[in-house]
Amino acid sequence: MVAPHLHGSVRVWPQSTGPLQENAVLVADAAGQGFLIDPGDDAERILALVQDSGVTVHGILLTHAHFDHIGAVQAVREALGVPVWLHPADLGLYRAGGTSAARWNLPFVQPADPEHDITQDQAFTAGDLTLRARELPGHAPGHVVFIGDGFVLAGDTLFQGSIGRTDLPGGNHPQLISGITAELLGLPEETAVYPGHGARTTVGAERRTNPFLQ
Repeated sequence: MVAPHLHGSVRVWPQSTGPLQENAVLVADAAGQGFLIDPGDDAERILALVQDSGVTVHGILLTHAHFDHIGAVQAVREALGVPVWLHPADLGLYRAGGTSAARWNLPFVQPADPEHDITQDQAFTAGDLTLRARELPGHAPGHVVFIGDGFVLAGDTLFQGSIGRTDLPGGNHPQLISGITAELLGLPEETAVYPGHGARTTVGAERRTNPFLQ
């Protein structure tokens, strides 16, 4: 098993999944209480990570509902017996997952609707771990990021040297830039950013060098 990244007592395991190399993320406190974010594909590998890590998953949290971020939701929620949270503005995208995946000729299992809505500033707590949801639309209408102590699970908002694409239905470039500025760039510069695709980065590095933010 890949060693987790450490942020104080919190452990973070990113795992690349599926043909679009989407990053699912497992995050837990020192006692192994945690959440699973964006199980996009490769349910068996995600479940193996959960088992090997010894983490008790309290729920599945979705940054947004593009098909490459939700493809393993149904298999994982059934295996772990946990509920799913999604911002209601992304429910339309969520329900259209199969249609979207078909455009790429990719297999997809449509998950049943989420059990719970995500709201602005909602806190998700498992043991000593707390994640706080912040609305950051622009890549998707109901996109949220989850901010922890020293790290942020950014989904498809901010990447190493890039930002989320805004040419998909529901995309809005000015809204995305405004949201990144308001919700992410004000965090301490050493804050680790775990994006929905690609390598992790930091707020400071993106503030200084990301060409979309200059």
